[in-house]
Amino acid sequence: MGFLYLYIKSEGEKTMSLVVQNLKKSYGKKTVVNELSFTMEQPGVYALLGTNGAGKSTSIRMILGMLLKDEGEVLFNGAPLTTSTVNVGYLAEERGLYPKVSLKEQILYFASLKGVSKKEAEKRMEHWAKKLKLTEYFYPVPVGKKKVKPYKADQLSKGNQQKVQLMATLISDPELIVLDEPLSGLDPVNTDLFKEIIHELAGMNKYIIMSSHQMETIEEFCTDLTILHRGNPVLQGNLAEIKKSYGRINLCIKAEGDVHPFIEEMGIAITKETPEEIFVRLSEESQAQELLGKIVAANIPVIKFMADEPTLHEIFVEKVGEEANEV
Repeated sequence: MGFLYLYIKSEGEKTMSLVVQNLKKSYGKKTVVNELSFTMEQPGVYALLGTNGAGKSTSIRMILGMLLKDEGEVLFNGAPLTTSTVNVGYLAEERGLYPKVSLKEQILYFASLKGVSKKEAEKRMEHWAKKLKLTEYFYPVPVGKKKVKPYKADQLSKGNQQKVQLMATLISDPELIVLDEPLSGLDPVNTDLFKEIIHELAGMNKYIIMSSHQMETIEEFCTDLTILHRGNPVLQGNLAEIKKSYGRINLCIKAEGDVHPFIEEMGIAITKETPEEIFVRLSEESQAQELLGKIVAANIPVIKFMADEPTLHEIFVEKVGEEANEV
């Protein structure tokens, strides 16, 4: 499962837009993406969520033109989206650096492919090396009179290799950035570092497409979404509005007395219980007031009675069922 984010920027009064229309892809008799459509006409984050095999990566590759579409089109500012006309930075889920080539050579090479001059690329490389805490690997300090050989990718940990790949993704200052599972395998410190950078990029009104298995991270960045199930869109829209439509159906209760009889009497399902608190799932928001009334009428002191909307995880599980456990 993962998510797809798109952050759209505007230039002056000119509004950039991304339109994905009726994307479809089949392999033989199996349809892996079926009629995927969405439109982004203003700055925001779009998330595409689904279990493994739901069609997320296929959708990303069709959007970027890396995979031929059976049907549909992708437009960027009214014209077909191609990597030759749009500056794209892509961090693929399948990591891949040249293991025996120095880090500097690789970054300069990737920059040159996007038409960035060597002088500008070196300036950006120094900036990102510092930002990503990779300075010691890109600019090793001599030991005495002995020069230290430039670092190669296979001399770095997997986490640091991931940071180098992020640098390669951003070195051309792309307007459309695709980050496929960027936080996968990172330790907590580097996870926070990546999040900080993504927040900064979003603040610069970049287009960002990001997939991730970490739902709490998705909720941190996401504005709009589509949930894919077996290649089919099963839920689309603004995340805040989707949650609001469910109502405040998650209820946490902490009371100085036994409230189980009232919960059972109303047929309300208990989802979790701790020594101090009971968590229940309401079928409708009005049940909260009815339950509270019964507890108060029984003269049971209430310490905590808090209703909330469902989490993205709960919504996802509802839409894809048992397959969510594969995530």
